[in-house]
Amino acid sequence: MNYYNEIKEVFVKNEIYKKVKDYSKNRSDLNTYFEVGRLIVEAQGGEARAKYGNRLIKEYSIRLTNELGRGYNVTNLKNMRQFYLRFKKGRTLCDQLQWSHYRYLLPIDDDNKFNYYVMIVRKLNLSVRELRERIKSKEYERLGKNVDIEKPKVESLIKNPILIKVKNKNDKLTEYALHQSILENIDDFLKELGIGFTYVGSEVKIKIGDRYNYVDFLLFNYIYNCFVVIELKVTEMKAEYIGQVIKYVNYVDKNIKEVYNEPTVGVIICKKENKYVMEYCTNPNIFVSTYQTI
Repeated sequence: MNYYNEIKEVFVKNEIYKKVKDYSKNRSDLNTYFEVGRLIVEAQGGEARAKYGNRLIKEYSIRLTNELGRGYNVTNLKNMRQFYLRFKKGRTLCDQLQWSHYRYLLPIDDDNKFNYYVMIVRKLNLSVRELRERIKSKEYERLGKNVDIEKPKVESLIKNPILIKVKNKNDKLTEYALHQSILENIDDFLKELGIGFTYVGSEVKIKIGDRYNYVDFLLFNYIYNCFVVIELKVTEMKAEYIGQVIKYVNYVDKNIKEVYNEPTVGVIICKKENKYVMEYCTNPNIFVSTYQTI
């Protein structure tokens, strides 16, 4: 079987198809690169030997470049081979991602990590640059353990640590300064928290008994249909913080939440964790995360 001629024919058909049906060219590209990857693996003698067949890829690259032009270098052909190996077992290709997205994701071996980034690109329409920034910040590694990408819970998508932009990260922050830094970069903060967070208010005044209290941030998550109370602390986690947040969460549940909303979630963002304190928190909707200034 002449694998080179078949690979060349697949590429040529794709170029023709893209000119006729421009609206679906991304799907055509992905299908083409998958098919080329399959042919390369077969030409190299199967999956077990594929990684040793780089000489053949170099030969194909030279011939394709001479006959079809640019875009068929060794790196691209290797990526197509890896693309096929990643998706050959029936995994669904998402054509909301472009080839440039997949090319950047291919070095990721961990399936859960790979699927997470595919999911957020699809949900948030991330550019390649935005995807690269999230990978560089180790976003996946900062998620809760055992994240179920298909049915994630709100707390598992809140990162730890949370990266917060400040003017001078070397300064010793007060709670007020941290609060103001978040307000000045509220869009970045909401994106950093996770998917689906929207801003409701800052320093939200509530009355409990004869005293007024102020919730640092009140957010709403439209995916999980729940309010989220955020409390900022610039110290190590302390037991009294739990009682404070539970009080605010209960107030929101009783006075702000509608019957069709899910129970309110409370998140304490502090400088340093104290796992022993959280062991005695019996409310399943209270969570703690640390922050890191950037």
